[in-house]
Amino acid sequence: MMRKYLAIIMLAVWTTCAAQVTPGVEMLVKQGFEPLKGKRVGLITNPTGVDRNLKSTIDILHEAPEVELTALFAPEHGVRGDQYAGLKVSDGRDSATGVKIHSLYGASRKPTAAMLDDIDVMVYDIQDNGCRSYTFISTLGLCMDACAKAGKEFVVLDRPNPVGDKIEGLITEDDCKSFVSQFPIPYLYGLTPGELAMYLNGEGLLESGKQVDLTVVKMDGWKRNMDYRDTGLPWVLPSPHIPTAETSLYYPASGILGELEYMSIGVGYTLPFKLFAAPWIDDAPGLADRLNALDLPGVKFRPIHYTPFYSMGQGKAAAGVECYITDREAATLTLIQFYVAQEVAKMYPAHKMLEGRAATRLNMFDKVVGSKKIRALFGKRHRVEDIEDLWMGETEAFRTRSTPYKIY
Repeated sequence: MMRKYLAIIMLAVWTTCAAQVTPGVEMLVKQGFEPLKGKRVGLITNPTGVDRNLKSTIDILHEAPEVELTALFAPEHGVRGDQYAGLKVSDGRDSATGVKIHSLYGASRKPTAAMLDDIDVMVYDIQDNGCRSYTFISTLGLCMDACAKAGKEFVVLDRPNPVGDKIEGLITEDDCKSFVSQFPIPYLYGLTPGELAMYLNGEGLLESGKQVDLTVVKMDGWKRNMDYRDTGLPWVLPSPHIPTAETSLYYPASGILGELEYMSIGVGYTLPFKLFAAPWIDDAPGLADRLNALDLPGVKFRPIHYTPFYSMGQGKAAAGVECYITDREAATLTLIQFYVAQEVAKMYPAHKMLEGRAATRLNMFDKVVGSKKIRALFGKRHRVEDIEDLWMGETEAFRTRSTPYKIY
């Protein structure tokens, strides 16, 4: 009997400790939907827009008293997550609510004036991964700009940044601006969606230079250094290859290299963004030893052998290393992939990262990196020391500039 009571107490304590963060959508409910009352509402969301009971923000707003949900705006993957990465999203109607859907990942990536005719306020509720190349924040900024020009209000229902306060990478340069690097911010920018919206608005970084009438519905209980697992919130994968919140730490560690179709990074296997492997690597233990000998802060490697489902060729066995981030605060996540490329270039000179790649892949690499200079510098010797100052040189200035917009 004592064990039974102890188990109940422990479960209650765990539940209390885990349920620390109240996301913006739940705070909106607690506020009685005050910012939206009596207004026609457009909602930008995807499957990550849920409360802690996994109820969709679409359904919450559709059922809300004195709120008229008149339109849904679909980013990459669609509002219900039924579209594959990179494929165009179509206009249509939401089968559950009947509300019309405007695609923001098809013919247009920004709402047209006609799309905004039926709304008074646009609401944004998406959980992203804190990385500039993830297209949801591009959608955020472009929608803010459209609303600024149309005189519509904009509301962000805030959510955690799963990478926390980390700031890494250079500021996007003008000649590399794209949908994967839409704004002049670092690759890891260390802000929540609401804080980023405030930064873009306050710094005049929207395309038109105008400011939108912006409201951020704050979370309750979130802290900048908080591991997502400590928030008590369910993780809904924001795209098919980000199955856990922890994957958000590995995405910036391998995703840039992954754009080159140079090595398998585990996408399509059971460990997306956590691996570096190829069929031509024949000494996985040696590669792991070389990487561990670098003594990179907060990072360890082990050899691995597996068969990718695709990317490197179906059925071709690959070997390489699995990456372990042991201390996310100490690790410089974005440089991990460049250290891997550095050591691979030494072991396999015929397989250097930036040699023999297709022009389309190199162009995408530059866009994701946000500069053509990194490729030019790293391509000379494949040494991290040649790019580190450029890659990390603007981070502290950005931290200072963005601090006034931090609300947690």
